[in-house]
Amino acid sequence: MHTHFMDKLRNYDVSFSGLNTGKHEFRFEIDKEFFQLFDTEQEFTNPKITAEVFLEKHSTFLEFEIKVNGTVELVCDITNENFDHPIENQIKVLVKFGEEYDDSEEDVITIPTSDHAFNIAQLTYENVALSIPMKKISPNVSQEDLEILEKFSPKETEKEEEHESDPRWDALKNLKNKN
Repeated sequence: MHTHFMDKLRNYDVSFSGLNTGKHEFRFEIDKEFFQLFDTEQEFTNPKITAEVFLEKHSTFLEFEIKVNGTVELVCDITNENFDHPIENQIKVLVKFGEEYDDSEEDVITIPTSDHAFNIAQLTYENVALSIPMKKISPNVSQEDLEILEKFSPKETEKEEEHESDPRWDALKNLKNKN
């Protein structure tokens, strides 16, 4: 199973070892299969996304720019209807070579010197995920509808009320009553 996964992931490798220094461009189609590589709660329905990868190869490091463009189908939180949400985002990353893989630095990824390819899957995924709004609202929902909803939407008090029927509290209350 895992090797199959690795093979699929390799489809998103950008192989740089044979390239001349200078600019190179790669295109990846990002479809449903791509998102199945990620263990995600987020529903990516009917994604029609292209990832364009611009690589500038320098003698000691690589510059990547990954642009995602397209649409993904979301379900409106309000009307429950499906709508196409535009995906457009870009990430720039510097790839350096070192002892081992390290992505703890902002916008810099270190990969082992022995690597011949850089996998853009994770970055592309983040790129797309960042383009998806927390509140999914169809363009057909008017501003008025939204304002009405805000008025009637339950405020954050619900959480506090849950405490009242906490079984541990009930047990304590019962003890107190017995004394």
